[in-house]
Amino acid sequence: MAILGSHNPLAATFGIFGNIISCMVYLAPARTFWKIYKKKSTQSFQCLPYLVALFSSSLWLYYASFNIRHAFLLVSINSFGCVIEIIYIVIFIKYADKHAKKLTIKLLGAMNFGSLALIVLVTRFAIDESYQVKVLGWICDVVSVIVFAAPLSVVLQVIRTKSVQFMPFCLSFSLLLNAIMWLAYGFFNKDMCVALPNVGGLALGLLQMLLHAIYRNRGAKENVTTDGAVTTFVVVVNPLGSPEVFSTAVKDELSLENNNNNNKGGEDDAQGKTVEANDCPL
Repeated sequence: MAILGSHNPLAATFGIFGNIISCMVYLAPARTFWKIYKKKSTQSFQCLPYLVALFSSSLWLYYASFNIRHAFLLVSINSFGCVIEIIYIVIFIKYADKHAKKLTIKLLGAMNFGSLALIVLVTRFAIDESYQVKVLGWICDVVSVIVFAAPLSVVLQVIRTKSVQFMPFCLSFSLLLNAIMWLAYGFFNKDMCVALPNVGGLALGLLQMLLHAIYRNRGAKENVTTDGAVTTFVVVVNPLGSPEVFSTAVKDELSLENNNNNNKGGEDDAQGKTVEANDCPL
């Protein structure tokens, strides 16, 4: 078990399951990027979630490098995640319009090169060696906590509308499973920097399961309309290890009818819009 990054068999076991689930989470947006490739357009999709995922995975990979012999499972999943996210970002940049392309490149430079380089320099040269791992671990934890903002916004949307159409079950269940696996891995591996963020992930996953239990029947009977011009919701599913972000796009159920009848007013265009998950790892 030591070769898997832990002398504790339970930590290794949970880490292996965490890697399997996280790989599924990383690969789930492939459907979205296949659509982008086929249509040669990024449409209403945004690249920020994938930039954040790359940044967070890079940080955890750097964290694991301080003790690579005992963090093999963190190294493996975050190395895989970095490669996948880079592929997604390259595809996005290739097919994005001029404005989105420039913005993505700027964010990539500022976040994934500038900020990451600054963190590496500060932790390597400005902090005493005995505190480097601890400081870097807290930085990783802060980033992991920040990405909770997206699912919390969706939770509030569910409570406001009393419908889980904005929070697909499989995404919520993925969050719960990932949080359990990485929380257990960190606990049994005695790595609190890995375990702590997933306490929040576990609480958020349980809250989402509770909301599904409360509002699932209402969601099945009612179609909740969206207000405004919002076409995409963002749901963060994997707060640690491999923090992936899923986009849930607004689907216009009346699009076919509107295409056949061009005389319908603007009010019809705003009706019948429900949210569906584009990607699901399970």
